[in-house]
Amino acid sequence: MKENGLLLQKYGNKPTRVHDSKVITLKSNLRWCSDHFSIQCWHGDQVHVAFVLDCHAREAISRVASNKDVDGQMIRDLMTECMEIRFPFHHHLPYKLQWLSDNGPAYVARQTINFGRSLGFEMCTTAPYSPESNGMAEAFVKTFKRDYVYVNDLSSSEKIMEQLPGWFEDYNNNAPHKGLKMLSPREYYRSSQEDLKRVKCN
Repeated sequence: MKENGLLLQKYGNKPTRVHDSKVITLKSNLRWCSDHFSIQCWHGDQVHVAFVLDCHAREAISRVASNKDVDGQMIRDLMTECMEIRFPFHHHLPYKLQWLSDNGPAYVARQTINFGRSLGFEMCTTAPYSPESNGMAEAFVKTFKRDYVYVNDLSSSEKIMEQLPGWFEDYNNNAPHKGLKMLSPREYYRSSQEDLKRVKCN
């Protein structure tokens, strides 16, 4: 069954939606996409990073990192933190917001899906073996590794963890994007929020 570009799929006894259309949205805070990647130290250790992007402004809302594999608890913590950043003083999303991810175990675990729904997320996954269905997150990983990871000190996991916050802040504040009128993600997000306020006032 297909509805509004989303395929309905069963996950256990719980229905989830499988995203197979465009990721970008017309406004911020309608869909957030999440993915994870690994950074390998020069001596072989790895740091695992999970992140969340706003699918309009491409801003990296938050991230978690560990020298262990990304697990469900990390994703659930990430959900909570993103909600608190974008909707402070709320214990539940003020409206239904799509959470888009791949089918990794940390994302499709029953506890993660149920927790996301309890916060008010509509839990969506990409079609199996179709990373392009979450193309915005895939593009972010390529950009992030090219502009930050591959040109910095990777001597230890501690050094990488120390640098990660600055890398994400620099991306959000200083990385212009042609799809954002050559503004950085944070500049574009703030500009779009100001536009919404002006529309409401009028």
